[in-house]
Amino acid sequence: MSVKFLSTEWADAVKAQLNANDAFQQAAAGQHATIQQVITTTEGDTHYWIEIAEGTIDMGMGAAEGPDATITQSYETAVKLATSELSVVTAFMTGKVKVAGNMGLLMGLQGALSQLPSAMQSVDTDY
Repeated sequence: MSVKFLSTEWADAVKAQLNANDAFQQAAAGQHATIQQVITTTEGDTHYWIEIAEGTIDMGMGAAEGPDATITQSYETAVKLATSELSVVTAFMTGKVKVAGNMGLLMGLQGALSQLPSAMQSVDTDY
């Protein structure tokens, strides 16, 4: 059964995939961060948050409380990133992804965050 992209069910499924992933757990060990994601559309913005703490991840829809960084992108870019049609580096360098906040913290989380696309692809998602 597929879940709708950027829904509570999607966030729960991606979270479960990452928390079961040894590579993610190792890369996230000792890390602490709260990241706000803002996905823009012509109908309005969708927000979801990611919290990484001691090798685990929590995700949910809505606004994060006191995020360390905010990442903003269009819905089209978010889909391309989730399906690995676009790399994060290319998206950032071409201005399709905008980052506000602690860029150094995000760089330190690169190993953990690099696990996101494969986790997203393992979830049967309706885009």
